[in-house]
Amino acid sequence: MNDPFHTPTDAVQRHDPEVRGFASDNYAGVHPEVLAAIALANGGHQVAYGGDDYTAHLQDVFRRHFGERALAFPVFNGTGANVVSLQALLPRWGAVVCAESAHINVDEGGAPEKTAGLKLLTVPTPDGKLTPELIDRQAWGWGDEHRSQPLAVSLAQSTELGTCYTAEEIRAICDHAHERGMLVHVDGSRLANAAATLGVPMREYTTDAGVDILSFGGTKNGLLLGEAVVVLDPDAVSAQSLGYLRKLSMQLASKMRFISVQFEALLGGDLWLRSATHANAMAKRLETAVREIDGVEIVRPVQANAVFAVLPKDVTERLQKRFRFYFWDERTGEVRWMAAFDTTEADIDAFASAIAEEMSRR
Repeated sequence: MNDPFHTPTDAVQRHDPEVRGFASDNYAGVHPEVLAAIALANGGHQVAYGGDDYTAHLQDVFRRHFGERALAFPVFNGTGANVVSLQALLPRWGAVVCAESAHINVDEGGAPEKTAGLKLLTVPTPDGKLTPELIDRQAWGWGDEHRSQPLAVSLAQSTELGTCYTAEEIRAICDHAHERGMLVHVDGSRLANAAATLGVPMREYTTDAGVDILSFGGTKNGLLLGEAVVVLDPDAVSAQSLGYLRKLSMQLASKMRFISVQFEALLGGDLWLRSATHANAMAKRLETAVREIDGVEIVRPVQANAVFAVLPKDVTERLQKRFRFYFWDERTGEVRWMAAFDTTEADIDAFASAIAEEMSRR
């Protein structure tokens, strides 16, 4: 009799696993330690929708990083985490102050506004980072029924422009926001990369700095799928409402154990930091290499795992036929190169060599 669990697979590998690009850390595969954890959680039956043993243990894992009051709610993806988090902070008439370049404003298809029904009040920032003074450009009009009420601030760590807030900068934002009756959300899709740069525990620039709720990223740091909404201050954010909002936003996984066990693999030891530190180091290696190439300009600080550069458009277009990466701003010729947990020194050296080669053809 055939064993259905040990029959050969019909799947065929349809890509070259040696090929890597620099378009996004989302392009990377799954870290082998995470894959092993998923296999460990397989087999047998576990209670669905978060009633499993792995999700129960996950609370202890997150509390080790974010404090004894932290409550984690696994979700499918980053947009879902942000939408659920922001809904938990605001009434229907509430608005969110964020950087103009923020992911919630630029790259989420209008989901915070369309799905959550929230108004985004954006502020131009030179480096992707908010300050109390910048927040005040939109933090006004309380009590005016003709204006969406600015009741939350959302910042990204690291930012969409690859910069990192210090703990002191986030604490100043939280103090400023709380004085005005506003709550603070952090989009932490690359929170681990910031920790690797700053050299401090993640709670130092989240919980200890006064952040109320966090979207914690896993996919960009080696997970198959999954992010987590983390309530850091249960006095400010209703944990009960998170349960309802997660389901309402189509972010409640039936087989949640397979998301939760990934976070246990990532955060139970130092995998999160090892992977982020490596990605950051590869970005620095790329920055160092391309600075020596005439005609290539690094235009933003390299503080996490992103490198922003300007080079001639024809060079970019030829390079894109050899390596995947994106234009950041076609008008200026600015591009973005991302490193991931599996980027190797050989990958960086080959890419830098290709850039030098294409530049020399001019």
